[in-house]
Amino acid sequence: MSRAAREHGAQDTYRASGFTGAFTFGSRPAVVVVDFCLGFTNPSFQLGSEMGEVVRRTRTVLAAARKRGVPIVFTTIAYDEGAQAATAWVRKVPSLRELATGSRAVEIDPLLGRLPHEALITKTGASAFFGTPLASMLTACGVDTVLVAGATTSGCVRATVVDSVQHGFGTFVITDCIADRSTGPHEANLFDMTAKYADPLTAKEVIGHLERIFEIEV
Repeated sequence: MSRAAREHGAQDTYRASGFTGAFTFGSRPAVVVVDFCLGFTNPSFQLGSEMGEVVRRTRTVLAAARKRGVPIVFTTIAYDEGAQAATAWVRKVPSLRELATGSRAVEIDPLLGRLPHEALITKTGASAFFGTPLASMLTACGVDTVLVAGATTSGCVRATVVDSVQHGFGTFVITDCIADRSTGPHEANLFDMTAKYADPLTAKEVIGHLERIFEIEV
């Protein structure tokens, strides 16, 4: 059976199980960029892989968001010596030790052009919400729609998407602004999480929504 046939069968199964709803793109969106730090986007690091094209595409979404004053939140993972010793996830994935506090690996990829006023959350878990003030920050800004980009699709992106919808936000995955180390986990997790927890949008579609919602005087 071809991959297309398998995917079609899976879609039929999901629809038959009632996975048929959708979110409405709201009037107060925010962009959450999950872990596009050098430790993931630069293949010179053990955890890294080549993500340049996806990172540059994400930059176009951020440019559109910045023009319209849309909140942007970046996350990175970093462990100090105590956290490395105490965090169970590090025991499971020892290469996470490479993400040491203050190291180059935890810096946001400069291709994204993060501005000084744009929030940066440092986390030690997979989800951008776990043990962080992200939910409170989004709520304080009146956000009703969360747009998720970042890495990796099967890990921190998925965990963030699940927590986003559980916090009550209409959640969208920017499908061509997320990346993983392997095609299989990327495709499988993208399919599953956009069936259950989020809606898919391309970068072009996101920019179109922002243009529709926010008028800019030129």
